Amino acid sequence: MGKTLYIFRSGRLERKDNTLRLVSDDGDKQIPITAISEIKVFGELDLNKRTLEFLNKHHIPLHFFNHYGFYVGSFYPRKSLNSGIMIIKQVEHYLEWDKRLFLAKSFLLGGLLNIQKNLKYYENRGKEELREVVEQISSKIGEIEGITTIPNLMQLEGEVRKVYYGSFDKILDGFPFERRTKRPPQNPLNAMISFGNSLLYTTILSEIYRTHLDPRIGYLHESNRRSFSLNLDIAEVFK
Repeated sequence: MGKTLYIFRSGRLERKDNTLRLVSDDGDKQIPITAISEIKVFGELDLNKRTLEFLNKHHIPLHFFNHYGFYVGSFYPRKSLNSGIMIIKQVEHYLEWDKRLFLAKSFLLGGLLNIQKNLKYYENRGKEELREVVEQISSKIGEIEGITTIPNLMQLEGEVRKVYYGSFDKILDGFPFERRTKRPPQNPLNAMISFGNSLLYTTILSEIYRTHLDPRIGYLHESNRRSFSLNLDIAEVFK
């Protein structure tokens, strides 16, 4: 299994025989194709069709981010792991309400339990003021079973994250958070969260590529006009 290649320099990525070469002002760097599993690009990068064909052949996704670290899009190689029955089952679990609701609740529950565990970690290390926050989130977790619609699940997720982010100033000393802000983030901690989420979404997308699953079919996040949804579902567990 290869590693993620992060490209922050501006330059040109090209195929050189059976490997990759990154050409920049700092010189040329040879990158063995077998050593990487995905590429994340933050600099200004030139590449041609020959390079994309080479990446496609070796099943290497290429993810692009803008100057501020926001996700722009992906070069998603032609799927090498295709399974008609898997697509049928994914769609079946989306269309059959009980199955979809079960999966959506499972993704949300996994995420909220991890939030709860994280807060308990700090509570047990002297941040006793977090006890009330933990109790609030425990109460919200108890509401999941009785919810019967996806919008209400998403609403509950938003309520919990608001409470969770509101506890950051109790955990972090000298690193003010205040509240969650996006596009643009209003302080360094918000910027780090947004940047971390962007990396997480693309990492999960790359891992889905190595399965028979289709990332366009999500359960908690609507499969609508957005390119991918399943990676957003899975990300809930880790965010």
